[in-house]
Amino acid sequence: MRRGESGTYDVTAVGGETVRAFVPWPLPPKPPLAFEGRLQRELEAAVLAIGRLDGVSTLLPDKSLFLYSYVRKEAVLSSQIEGTQSSLSDLLLFELDETPGVPLDDVVEVSSYVAALDHGLTRLREGFPLSNRLIREIHGVLLSRGRGSDKEPGEFRRSQNWIGGTRPGNALFVPPPHTAIPECMSQLERFLHAEDDNLPVLARAGLSHVQFETIHPFLDGNGRVGRLLITLLLQEAGVLRDPLLYLSLYLKERRPDYYRLLDSVRHEGDWEEWLSFLFEGIRLTAEGAVNTAQRLAALFQTDRTNIESKGRRAGSALRVHESIKARPILSMPAICRTTGLSFPAASSAMDLLVEMKITRELTGKQRNRLFVYDQYLGILSEGTALPNAQRS
Repeated sequence: MRRGESGTYDVTAVGGETVRAFVPWPLPPKPPLAFEGRLQRELEAAVLAIGRLDGVSTLLPDKSLFLYSYVRKEAVLSSQIEGTQSSLSDLLLFELDETPGVPLDDVVEVSSYVAALDHGLTRLREGFPLSNRLIREIHGVLLSRGRGSDKEPGEFRRSQNWIGGTRPGNALFVPPPHTAIPECMSQLERFLHAEDDNLPVLARAGLSHVQFETIHPFLDGNGRVGRLLITLLLQEAGVLRDPLLYLSLYLKERRPDYYRLLDSVRHEGDWEEWLSFLFEGIRLTAEGAVNTAQRLAALFQTDRTNIESKGRRAGSALRVHESIKARPILSMPAICRTTGLSFPAASSAMDLLVEMKITRELTGKQRNRLFVYDQYLGILSEGTALPNAQRS
């Protein structure tokens, strides 16, 4: 439904130029969303897919293993949308204090995203509401290190920002003036917890994401915080028991459509088309996560069965296999710590896994060797690879 523009313009002077800054109207949209026909069917398909994802998570032998790596995949993808040149293996190496083959700022940025998500989820589990205070806290963690650490971490902006172009005067989009941010964000916070509009949770998440991106309340990091907002809202609402739904791969692959639909909401008020896009993304993402979980469970079981067939050598090898399931890239000292095996016993067991082509040594060195669980990391990394030209 095309309602016309979903906000008004505040004409201000920035740097000697007249600028039309867009100020969105409060949510929910008026007239109300039209949940009928195709949009209703897409909503129901998305809800069903999330239910399957919530169910399959209980089948995983150890959910924490999957969550550890899946959260990191989301961090890589969300950061790649913003232009970072870091891969999942780069992040895992960085967490081992190894030097990745990318600019340090890139991998620090991705690591900070993991910390920001962990902070948000921990606060929700403690009973803290999804609020502007929590959003600012998450932003503070996200920009605590590396690029953006000089862009007022944890604080709503006190100056005009813009999207595209070299200045507000030639920008593609100019968000609200900084003086409007407190009221815009207060209205958004009220909408996050509204109980009188009968909106489905997935629709509330979708509307909130666009509103947040339109307000653009921070000097930097808005895209990443806006994507986190979807995950945190679904988590707070109890849609998923575990934070397993992340949309960054879908948004990365459909980036032109994503930006076009954000503009369509702002200029035409076509919220339904945006929600149709989002519901499809939720369905595809949930189905992909179910498929990934099932493939990993099958991989772990197949490899375990093959190791068990090795007779006396199997005992230590199974312990090493459990260790590298928890962290797909590990050093020998780390394996010794997590398994309790002596260095010779752990080395012998790892040699067996290499011989069986379950693991692979990464460094080619005799000392300080690193091992990767190849197929596991390969499954997790799907969609995160950077073109060679981008890795220069």
